Amino acid sequence: MNCKVEKSKLSGHIVCPPNKSYSHRAIFLAAMAGNNSKVDNVLFSTDTLATINACKNFGAQMEIKKSSVVVKKSIGEGVFVPEIDAENSGTTIRIASGIASLFSKETTLTGDSSLQKRPMQPLLDALESIGAKCSSTDGMPPIKITGKIKGGNVIIPGNFSSQFISALLITAPLTEKGMNLTIEENLVSKPYLDATISTMRHFGVTVQTLIPYKKYNISPQIYKPSTFTVPIDFSSLALLLSAAVLCGENFVIQGKIGNLPQGDEVFIDILEQMGVRVIIENECISIKSPDKLSGGRFDLSNSPDLLPPLAILSMKTSNQIEIVNVKHARLKETDRISIIAKELVKLGINVEEKDDGLVLKRSNNLRGGLLNSENDHRLFMAFCIAGMYVGDCTVTDPESVKVSYPNFIEEMNTVGAKISIL
Repeated sequence: MNCKVEKSKLSGHIVCPPNKSYSHRAIFLAAMAGNNSKVDNVLFSTDTLATINACKNFGAQMEIKKSSVVVKKSIGEGVFVPEIDAENSGTTIRIASGIASLFSKETTLTGDSSLQKRPMQPLLDALESIGAKCSSTDGMPPIKITGKIKGGNVIIPGNFSSQFISALLITAPLTEKGMNLTIEENLVSKPYLDATISTMRHFGVTVQTLIPYKKYNISPQIYKPSTFTVPIDFSSLALLLSAAVLCGENFVIQGKIGNLPQGDEVFIDILEQMGVRVIIENECISIKSPDKLSGGRFDLSNSPDLLPPLAILSMKTSNQIEIVNVKHARLKETDRISIIAKELVKLGINVEEKDDGLVLKRSNNLRGGLLNSENDHRLFMAFCIAGMYVGDCTVTDPESVKVSYPNFIEEMNTVGAKISIL
């Protein structure tokens, strides 16, 4: 399935969707706490529904009420179904792998063809070091895990994915010994670890930071029932802000930012560095953009999901955009560095692909084209926004948005986008 995207001008109001990362974490932790724990303002997407189903397979009893999830029975209290299908969700399979190691029964965890290409071995090695039995397909899903881990000293590299560390942190308090966690190499996506620790604290568990992003101690504890409200998603907000910069006319994004840590919030600083004024008033976000943006050099080591919305802004810059230290974006749903480099060239952008990033230079000969998103939700949305700027584009795989922003096409069309499914 493809979409046709014509040149568009956006005006009016659109509501930013809830945060996917916090939805995942809060659902897992509420399922561990049980006793009517509640998660409000949940993002319901294929990814987060995979997390809800994983919790149910671990024995949790959960109810969906409008935009909320309520936990009646916690993980371990109900019937255990030893098969987890994480579909396309890396967060689901990685956190669920940690939880699976708490059970003495064997659990099989798998996902779609894209997820089966994503690395798991560093997490499996860490779990095996404290007593789990793990097997995999060359270090990737499908995997089998049998516990029961007891905790203790764990060493894990941080340069692949912070999700591995989040999985260990979430699992650690439920082990007999707790966990002394040491992270080797430079940790990528640090703010996602902060998000995990903040959500754990909300459910009554304390993580002792010995050396930030290097050493943590988690003593044996119990998750306590609570109500957690998910904030807006800065990853999605970044895409909407890039749409405002490229195509907006009196375009306003609504949503409560909150005070929970989100690494992608740095996109506001990036925009301001490029000459865009971002205005936040009464839960409304708007921008004032110059005719041409300044370029710049941007380190996305802690915010790899900003790669797509930042890359497409190269269509409106006076100087080049250089994106660095984001090699781990090659390990997302797709190799985002390679695909962005290959596809934006079709629009007339001069792109140099680096091992850990991109250099993008605006051309005076922008044009439409066929853009292959490779079934990657963030690439699909970014390419649609690029199409709204240049016109006459076809973008593949619109169904991919179910992962993080299910109503993207419909909602964008209500504010002036011209996106039609072919």
